[in-house]
Amino acid sequence: MDIAGISAVVTGGASGLGEATARLLAAAGAKVAIFDLDKARGEALADSIGGVFCNVNVTSQPRR
Repeated sequence: MDIAGISAVVTGGASGLGEATARLLAAAGAKVAIFDLDKARGEALADSIGGVFCNVNVTSQPRR
């Protein structure tokens, strides 16, 4: 499957399986956005793979 140039969002991407997924996607040419609560690890990973980091909690709904 050719994923070069696609955009991908990886939730929980700063460590573990999410980190491995982000690295694999970036190595295959995808543009990766890492969503996680761990700012230090997320930013470091984003820098190392040429992606972007977003400090978000995907389990929390916004208040209305």
